[in-house]
Amino acid sequence: MQEKNTSFSIKNWSQDDQPREKLLHKGKAALSDAELVAILIGSGNRDESAVALCKRILASVDNNLSALGKLSIKQLTTFKGIGEAKAITIAAALELGRRRRSEEAIVVNKITSSKSVFEIMQPVIGELEHEEFWIIYLNNSNKVIQKNQISKGGITGTLVDVRLVLKQALEVGAVGLILAHNHPSGTLKPSEADKQITQKLKNASQSLDIRVLDHLIVTEKAYFSFADEAIL
Repeated sequence: MQEKNTSFSIKNWSQDDQPREKLLHKGKAALSDAELVAILIGSGNRDESAVALCKRILASVDNNLSALGKLSIKQLTTFKGIGEAKAITIAAALELGRRRRSEEAIVVNKITSSKSVFEIMQPVIGELEHEEFWIIYLNNSNKVIQKNQISKGGITGTLVDVRLVLKQALEVGAVGLILAHNHPSGTLKPSEADKQITQKLKNASQSLDIRVLDHLIVTEKAYFSFADEAIL
């Protein structure tokens, strides 16, 4: 006897089980992460609903949305029911979320502590798989004038042009600098190269009456502050 082909498309579910309807009537906060991702993909596969499929995908990354955002298109398409189009939709949605966090961080425009630096820079570099070196330029009230990416490198490190950093500081009228870079490995221990570039920038800046106030090593969930550890 021929097996009946059961559709798991969201539109064929009972109204109580439809995440779109749930969002409409109860609000977005009422939905689980799996239900929100299920809305993106629209349907599951022959064996499971979109929500069940998304629960399985999320379970593979310990239900961590940040980790989900790091999955490649190829990795996402290994799940039955996730083709290239659905994988791209998931990746695009999570990237928008990351960018939103980055824009919200811009509101923190005055540096009051190392934590405020982390809040600005974590959405920008905290989850990258390669290393980037940034400079935050400050006025005499410790307000952010601008922040610039100085270099971008492989996972093993970056190169920083001290002349470029100071040229930009003079152009924007900065009197203070905060250095920040990420460690994709997740380690918070500063390397000898980290210490050397900090000292090099500090010494060069002093001749121009510009202060290097801190250097942060940023990871996904934590940071190391040279100033807090009194090694600046």
